Amino acid sequence: MPFEFKRLEISEVVLIKPRLIGDERGFFMETYKESDFAKFGIKDRFVQENHSKTFAKGVIRGLHFQKKPMQQAKLVRVVSGGILDVAVDIRRGSATFGRWVSAVLSTKNQAMLYIPEGFAHGFCTLEENSEVIYSCSNEYSPADDRGIIWSDRTIDVHWPSLEPILSERDKKWPTLQDADVGFNYG
Repeated sequence: MPFEFKRLEISEVVLIKPRLIGDERGFFMETYKESDFAKFGIKDRFVQENHSKTFAKGVIRGLHFQKKPMQQAKLVRVVSGGILDVAVDIRRGSATFGRWVSAVLSTKNQAMLYIPEGFAHGFCTLEENSEVIYSCSNEYSPADDRGIIWSDRTIDVHWPSLEPILSERDKKWPTLQDADVGFNYG
């Protein structure tokens, strides 16, 4: 199988390492194969792909999610630089509600992170000129776009930058307690 799948501490979030085939010219890797992902239990169909470039180190983007019925699962990978990628469980009633997991994604490790529906997503750039590509299981819907403040003390994400560069939008998100989440476990 061209992928190594590893469940993180919140088992619905999966770190994926593709198999690289390389020689003196460079490398080739499959970044997604529906049948292999489905065998592991990831059955989302990805319908939109996004690409972001962040110029500076220490930028936080997130924590973002879309509420129902436009909720999104995401498959995140880095094509330049590196990030700390974070997923926060926002499914009320879940044993892991409000907890977070993270993974370093970079061009060095070529790892990807699968984040299911019911999780907020964010990342902090670890290098300048980091580029992230993420596939989504639902199209972007401005009316359903939501977020949680990156510094929510009840979640307590251990970001690598305590004075991050943020967008005006990301500075204004509510705490998880006050967010319009709309996800229930089960």
